[in-house]
This record gives sequence, C-alpha cells and structure tokens, in this order.
Amino acid sequence: MTTRPNPLKLNALQAKTLTILQQLARVPGYAGEPDADGAVLIRYLPEPHGDHFHVGEAVVRSRDASGLANPAVYGALVRKGLVLAGPRGLPVLTSAGLAYDTGLAEEILFRPDH
Repeated sequence: MTTRPNPLKLNALQAKTLTILQQLARVPGYAGEPDADGAVLIRYLPEPHGDHFHVGEAVVRSRDASGLANPAVYGALVRKGLVLAGPRGLPVLTSAGLAYDTGLAEEILFRPDH
C-alpha cells in the first residue's frame, strides 16, 4: 500500500511553503548541518528577482512562495511539528518536516534542462 502525499492535510499555502523549505534545507549555504535530532536551520530566505528565485538547481515562482513571509503559515507548520521557530525568526525544519511528502515538489520546483 502506498502512502498518500500530505497526510496532515496541509493547505496549499502551507504545503508549498514546506516544499520550498525542504529544498532550501538541501542546499549548502541556505541551511546549516542537521543537529542531533535531525533538524535543519534555514540560515536565510531567498530574495525573488522578478517573478522567480533560485534554490540550488531549482527555480521557484514567486507566487508559489508567498507563504515564506506569512507568520500564520509558520504557526500552522509549528503546530503540526514540521517546523520550529529558530533564531532571528528563521525556520528550523524538524526531521518530520524534512521527511514530509507534500506531493508538490514536481509542481513548484522547476529544474531547467540546461
């Protein structure tokens, strides 16, 4: 039996935000090393240029990233145990947040062919 994406029923904005945070956690420079519990501090959030921004090899549309600046989104992700509040208000992805399958990576993280 396959597991269904988004088992905590995150809304679209929460799921998109978590998907982007997961990608940020994979890119050296954006994220710190995992701590003893597997949580990863996001060191900074990207600044869009035009209608998109880059996260490693992925391109993200700015409209898919509006949750990165929304405290209510982070509050919901904290309540669900996927994110912790980090220093300077930056998010820390828990091990559960890193492993969570939103089912959106292929939809919002574009990887150019070149």
